[in-house]
Amino acid sequence: MTMPNPFHLAFPVDNLEAARRFYGKVLGCPEGRSSDTWIDFDLFGHQIVAHQIENASRSSGHGLVDAKEVHIPHFGVVLDMEDWKALAQKLTACGTEFIIEPQIRFEGLPGEQATMFLLDPAGNAIEFKAFSDMGQLFAKQ
Repeated sequence: MTMPNPFHLAFPVDNLEAARRFYGKVLGCPEGRSSDTWIDFDLFGHQIVAHQIENASRSSGHGLVDAKEVHIPHFGVVLDMEDWKALAQKLTACGTEFIIEPQIRFEGLPGEQATMFLLDPAGNAIEFKAFSDMGQLFAKQ
C-alpha cells in the first residue's frame, strides 16, 4: 500500500520524557525535531507531535464498536498484517496494558480487521489496526 499523504497530528502530553520513552522506545518511533515543549515522532511514516500541556483534557467519552467501548478521541495507524502482528507481539512481551487486547473485529464480515487499543503515559488512546485485505479498509457492512 502506498502512502502518498502522511498525516500530521499534534496531541497533548503532560510529561515529555515519558512520551519520549513510550513513543521512542516502546513503539520504536524515530524522533525528529524537538524543543523544550514538544517532540516530533515518525509513527510508521506519519508525523505526530507530542506537546507538553498541563491539565489537558483527553477523553470525551466512549463509542460502541463491535460491542466494545472505544475511547473517543483516539488516533492510530492502519498497518499491514505482518507489521501489526509483530507490534502486538512486542507490546504484549513488554507487558503493555491494553484497553482492548489484540483481536479480530467484525470477523467474517466486510471490513474484518485486527485491532488493539492502548493508552500512552499521558492517557491518549491509540489504536493500531490491520486488514488481511487492505481493499476492505472502507468496506460497508
